[in-house]
Amino acid sequence: MIQELPITVVFKRSARIAVSALFFLTGLCFASWASRIPDIQQALGLNDAGLGSVLLALPVGSIISLPIAGILVSKFGSRQVLIIAAVAYAALLPVLGLAHTAWELIAFLVMFGFCGNLANIAVNTQAVAVEAMYGRSIMASFHGLWSVAGFTGAAIGAAMSGWHVAPVYHFLVITAMSWTIVLFTMRRIVQQDANLQANQPLFAKPDLFLLTLGIIAMCSMICEGTMFDWSGVYFRRVVQVRDGLSGAGYAAFMSTMASGRFVADWLTTRLGVKKMLLISGLLTAAGLLVAVIFPYFYPAMFGFMLVGAGVSAVVPLVYSAAGKSKILSPGMALATVSTIGFLGFLFGPPLIGFVAQATSLAVSFTLIAVMGAAIAVMSTRMKL
Repeated sequence: MIQELPITVVFKRSARIAVSALFFLTGLCFASWASRIPDIQQALGLNDAGLGSVLLALPVGSIISLPIAGILVSKFGSRQVLIIAAVAYAALLPVLGLAHTAWELIAFLVMFGFCGNLANIAVNTQAVAVEAMYGRSIMASFHGLWSVAGFTGAAIGAAMSGWHVAPVYHFLVITAMSWTIVLFTMRRIVQQDANLQANQPLFAKPDLFLLTLGIIAMCSMICEGTMFDWSGVYFRRVVQVRDGLSGAGYAAFMSTMASGRFVADWLTTRLGVKKMLLISGLLTAAGLLVAVIFPYFYPAMFGFMLVGAGVSAVVPLVYSAAGKSKILSPGMALATVSTIGFLGFLFGPPLIGFVAQATSLAVSFTLIAVMGAAIAVMSTRMKL
């Protein structure tokens, strides 16, 4: 039977604030590392190809952790796993700054990716439990704070780099901040995960519902990965902006993706999950097509803003739906969906490069627009 969760207003609010802070922690740690990649590249004397090879270590660590994370969260509960993973994730940041060779950095990044994704599965399981207490959609707001943390981490990193602070000292500051967050939230996060049933197996074959959610997540993450890795290239080569404006498209995308997550819960409550996914897919496809058909600065900016608004709610909605699985525990269900979805981040950006090399970047972005349309189509056939 499902165990009832405490539903007092004070408890709900305290748990929501605590989980929000831990989402911020995970985003801050990742963004802090990303903000100092150029400095670490220079310190280790890596060329672009060498850096690209090194950076593959982080997603490798994430992939390794996916099945393990589901097992650990299901067996020990998301609270214990989250506390340990968050402490370890933050502790590994300064270690990245201490790497003296590429091989050392690769080993540390595998561990960093492992702990980061372990924390990601655990904190999303916590978010499912808090959402269950509220009885309405609040998942997107948690992911919105991850995005805000990304901006914060990037700003701190830019300042530290500008002040010529060595990455290791910068990362020590972030570690101290992160551990403080863990200290103040560990007693306030949820003790009992939601949707746990006494007869629920640890391992089970995912049903069509979970597999479809995973494919929707994959399509969305392909679009996100394209924006992260190729938006600047698109603006430079296709839109042909002047020097200094190649990052404008990425900024436009991130602004609506972050802000969209803070209104997505309100919209989901009124429109429902199915209609929100339909709208999200259509916005994503439309935005990419606008940028392709009208490859000029302002239309492309508008198109990328539509893409940001479109993808903003998809992963939070998918995670929320997966956490309500009747087949698997929340931790295993989230790990299953994340495993499929993560393939989009891993293979999407390289696919863009291969297609662009064979045809053009505009054709590649048109292909990615199909992924947005696929989200819309699949949402209409799901029982949500």
